Amino acid sequence: MTQRLNYRTLSPKGLEAMAELETYVRSSGLEKSLLELVRTRVSQINGCAYCLDMHTKDARAAGETEQRLYTLSAWRETPFFTARERAALAWTEAVTRIAEGPIEDALYENARQQFGEKELVDLTLAVIAINGWNRLAIPFQAEAGSYQPKARG
Repeated sequence: MTQRLNYRTLSPKGLEAMAELETYVRSSGLEKSLLELVRTRVSQINGCAYCLDMHTKDARAAGETEQRLYTLSAWRETPFFTARERAALAWTEAVTRIAEGPIEDALYENARQQFGEKELVDLTLAVIAINGWNRLAIPFQAEAGSYQPKARG
């Protein structure tokens, strides 16, 4: 697929605003590994090849296992994820698919058992951020494959 246009250079102030949200999410205190699982799961749901390439590479570079990445779309059927990760993934899916119906009280309560109030807001902001990035990359056909994680320092 050929990229339709370079949204990064055409709207630098808009991308700067998106990057500020991303910067906040990264500094929110949520675990990096959890954030990469969330970013990857949202990108799976939305079918964003560019973001899947990026976030699976970032996750692996940060020590995530191949097994967990391979089974992420079937996380409910595996023993590989913690209760906190499961609550985050369920919340992530519900927020991403919000147009399909309301978020049930039981799902919210499960998320609240694992996350404090601020953490749940920050998790929701992380879901909003990656959905936004997906919604830029997909329509403009950002090319997957060239992304390389920054060296850990």
